Amino acid sequence: MDDAAGSAESEDGRSHLDARNTAAEFRVYKTRLFILFVLCLLNCSNAMVWLTFAPVADQTAQYLRVSLNLVNWLSLVYVVVAIFFSLITTWVLDSLGLRFSLIMGSWLNMLGAILRVIGMLSCIPERAMFPMVMGGQTLCAFAQPLVIFAPTKLAALWFPDHQRATANMMASMANAVGLLLANIFSPMILSYTNTLFMLLLIYAIPATVACFLATVGIRERFPPTPPSASMVTPSSEFFLHEVKLLLTNKAYMVLLVCFGSGMGVFTCFSTLLEQILCVKGYSNDFAGLCGAVAIVFGVLGAFLLGLYVDKTKKFTEVTKINMCLTSLGCSVFAVVSQLSEQKFIIGAVCAWFGLFGYSVYPVAMELGVECSYPVGEATSSGLIFVSGQIQAALYLLLLQALAKPMVESPLSVCATGTDANLMLVMAGLCTLGTCCFVGFFHTDYRRLSAEDCWNNHHGIKKKKR
Repeated sequence: MDDAAGSAESEDGRSHLDARNTAAEFRVYKTRLFILFVLCLLNCSNAMVWLTFAPVADQTAQYLRVSLNLVNWLSLVYVVVAIFFSLITTWVLDSLGLRFSLIMGSWLNMLGAILRVIGMLSCIPERAMFPMVMGGQTLCAFAQPLVIFAPTKLAALWFPDHQRATANMMASMANAVGLLLANIFSPMILSYTNTLFMLLLIYAIPATVACFLATVGIRERFPPTPPSASMVTPSSEFFLHEVKLLLTNKAYMVLLVCFGSGMGVFTCFSTLLEQILCVKGYSNDFAGLCGAVAIVFGVLGAFLLGLYVDKTKKFTEVTKINMCLTSLGCSVFAVVSQLSEQKFIIGAVCAWFGLFGYSVYPVAMELGVECSYPVGEATSSGLIFVSGQIQAALYLLLLQALAKPMVESPLSVCATGTDANLMLVMAGLCTLGTCCFVGFFHTDYRRLSAEDCWNNHHGIKKKKR
């Protein structure tokens, strides 16, 4: 096989597939299901590492003998790394390939998870514990863009057009499942073992398995024949020119800013949930359960939306409706989170928040590809993610500056809490982004239009092998 030379012959194999071209039919291969499984496991593991400490932030601060702000940086480091290295990652995915990216990401994720465990060994000096744990978190943070940008690339490269949204949904929601598991198991493991070492050791197991499967099992850079017409036409643009095309695309820029704002709010919600609820007398277990409920309903909603948009292709309508309902849920949560002894209501609002908020992520990523085609899938998805991470960092810094210590509250059950009024700020930011998106976002579906033209002209049939 001819290797890629520059971005004109990117990993997705468009030039290669065009050269093999154009049999009278498109085919898909069972290999795609294994790669999808590996990406799901890797994405899940990386998310578990990311959110390991957020559900037990006050206890982690006591174990590591650091402040709560430093514990928050164990999550915030993911945001910082993504901001500065995501553009490089998008180039890696679109130029060096999906296989290379997944293997590199799996090794970084495994080494980071193992370094965290080593940092908690009894032979490690106390002053070195936090730096080593932070070092492990940082390595895993470098892995995150390599795996979190991959779903749109995998869906386009290996799956036909009527399965792309579902494949993207499964790979993307694996990240949410990892957040779910972290919310459930971090408080549970810490309460039963009473040691941070066991918590980190358990979380290192899936990282190691994912690394083994990716290294040994993923052997092909792209399928022998294309799954759809969009993978036949070669992309001749250099990476920096693709970025320029995105930055001058009005519809894409609206999506970049507005949906990125929503991603930033969700990062703040995941990071600060336990710190906000504990002030009102809710335990770590309940805070973890609330995060878990939001994610369970988010995965359920994403599954239903994936099937729906694969059939209807109504990416814009689904994204706008879900963002509106998410803003409503965020506003309601901002009110009820200030109440005590209202577990049922808080849980129900978290379910609503997750059902319409988490679930829209893969649809919005597909929408980004549709409005920016033929720009590479990793590049279009990556810039949206970078926007979300930049806004998340700004929001977290803003919220920390506005926060007032609430330890003195008679209801507080936490060592260090956060002002619950911060949810009102998050609700305002979420609503502002949603209003701008609904009012200003309009686009044609460029990839679908290109595929329809190609198929109609060539009479291409799709066949599963």
